Amino acid sequence: MSFVRRHGLWSDEQQEATARLKRIVEEQNLEVIRLSFPDQHGILRGKTLVASEAIASLESGCTITTTMFAKDTSHKTVFPVFTSGGGFGMREMEGAADVLMVPDPLSFRVLPWSPATGWLLCDVYFADGRPVPFATRHLYRSVLDKLARHGYDFVAGLEVEFHIFKLEDAKMSPEHAGQPGTPPDVSLLSHGYQYLTEQRYDQMEPVLEIIRRDILALGLPLRSIEVEFGPSQCEFTFAPRKGLEPADNMILFRSAVKQIAHRHGYHATFMCRPKLPNAFASGWHLHQSIVARGSGENAFMARETGEVLSPFGRHYLGGLLEHARASTVFTTPTINGYKRYRSYSLAPDRAIWGRDNRGVMVRVLGAPGDAATRLENRIGEPAANPYLYMASQILSGLDGVDRALDPGPSADTPYETQAALLPKTLREAVFALKDDPFFRDALGSGFVDYYVRIKNAEIERFQAEVSDWEQREYFEMF
Repeated sequence: MSFVRRHGLWSDEQQEATARLKRIVEEQNLEVIRLSFPDQHGILRGKTLVASEAIASLESGCTITTTMFAKDTSHKTVFPVFTSGGGFGMREMEGAADVLMVPDPLSFRVLPWSPATGWLLCDVYFADGRPVPFATRHLYRSVLDKLARHGYDFVAGLEVEFHIFKLEDAKMSPEHAGQPGTPPDVSLLSHGYQYLTEQRYDQMEPVLEIIRRDILALGLPLRSIEVEFGPSQCEFTFAPRKGLEPADNMILFRSAVKQIAHRHGYHATFMCRPKLPNAFASGWHLHQSIVARGSGENAFMARETGEVLSPFGRHYLGGLLEHARASTVFTTPTINGYKRYRSYSLAPDRAIWGRDNRGVMVRVLGAPGDAATRLENRIGEPAANPYLYMASQILSGLDGVDRALDPGPSADTPYETQAALLPKTLREAVFALKDDPFFRDALGSGFVDYYVRIKNAEIERFQAEVSDWEQREYFEMF
């Protein structure tokens, strides 16, 4: 009996998808299939198998080393994997042992930009069938299951800002290698500072057209392509989808854009604030709502005249605000992302909400009887792991519902309203997570300690570097 059948890992829908997958591989003469799983940073890692081997591994899984879960953003292994417990306190994580990537047949796609290539997202399991507790796709699925037990589904739409530059020098000489390597030299595709003008869009349209066609061919629910205010900055928005799908879509979108751009001589980056002259910060605004499982009715929709949210929606919003500081380590997981939280900048700096106000953390959009009522959380950066970002939202919101938390009045002057300030640094965000027992209980102490350790490793590397600012400030003065 196969690994999948022995442990009951697939639904009937996944079994049916497997049959379709095999037909497509044969009909389109696919040569290879990429098996990938999203790591702790929301980066896809995995192996490429020839098609016959990939088909053979669908139900048996494909091995991959546990050290994939031990790396920080420089891809350095920050856990002592060759000690007892591997630094995780788990025998299964010792010695760079193997775990199994098990493909999710529902995620199968044919890559438009890579000839004769298929793509499968995977979940990661130990040999005894237990999910690896540090695998964020599984963690998010467990949160969705918790929401389902309350009788609801999560719906999310994506607004993702990022930059696309012309690649001038990829810095591929041997001396440019490292952990991390030397970043590339780039030039602009547009000067920016003309928000949503036809002129700036047309300057970027040649590469935007290439990306748009491949993203649609990949099956992602693209709605719009816009030019943002900053030089070479753009925004893609996606139609709302339910459950696991919006997080998977974000993972696939980010990876696809970077691959497509590179193949055509461009460099796409989802880094929040690139260190380039005149560059603007990018955000990821998450539109979310909760719908009843049976009827599909929007649980946020108000029914009383003058109200913008239902009582359920208000309490959910109260939970987002209550846990805003602790959740930033998931919504804004990089050191760079905190450069975006500035007053009077169309980015939030404190835990408040407002009716259709782009200066607040949570922008509420809706009206009595409006089935599209939703909360737009503007806190996230585009580099966030979508599984952790969305999981943190659901858990925070459900806590607000369970405790009937009041979000307070709408903030019409968002940068003057008295409220808890968002963390100014990743270090402060990590402390906020450690000081809030809620996520430790909701996600488990093991996962929180694991994630904090990785983030602290990045912070320590950052603090060991002497910055340009320090050199300018002190080198001549003292």
